[in-house]
This record gives sequence, structure tokens and C-alpha cells, in this order.
Amino acid sequence: MIDVLFFAELQEAVGQEKVSLQIEGITVKDLKTKWLAEYELDNIDDAMVAVNEEYAQEDTVLASGDVIAFIPPVSGG
Repeated sequence: MIDVLFFAELQEAVGQEKVSLQIEGITVKDLKTKWLAEYELDNIDDAMVAVNEEYAQEDTVLASGDVIAFIPPVSGG
């Protein structure tokens, strides 16, 4: 099982802070395209991705127990 954390507008779109999924051995890209498609997160490709509190690339392979965070760009001024 992996835990997927969402922040800011992604959290609002999903309607919760965390989603737990019974998957492993997939890449971050697979997670975004196959497993999170149901949430219709149009701007998820703009988000930074962290796996176990370290920034990760789309080809990072996920394992059971991983925590993946999607952090959208911050705006302000």
C-alpha cells in the first residue's frame, strides 16, 4: 500500500488530504495517469512530486510503504 498526499488546490479537487492505494511497482507517471485519473486533476503535471520526503522524477518506481506527495506550484507576491 502507498499513501498519496495532496496539497493546496489538488487537495481541494480530491476532497481529502490523503488517498491510500493497494499498488506497488509502478512509476510516478503511472500513478498520475492510471490511478489518479478519476480525480480529474488537470494541473497535476505542474506539481512537484516527492517520494518519502525527497523530490522524485516521473520514472521513480514506487514500493509498498512509500508516501508520495503532490505539491502544486505556489503563487503569491
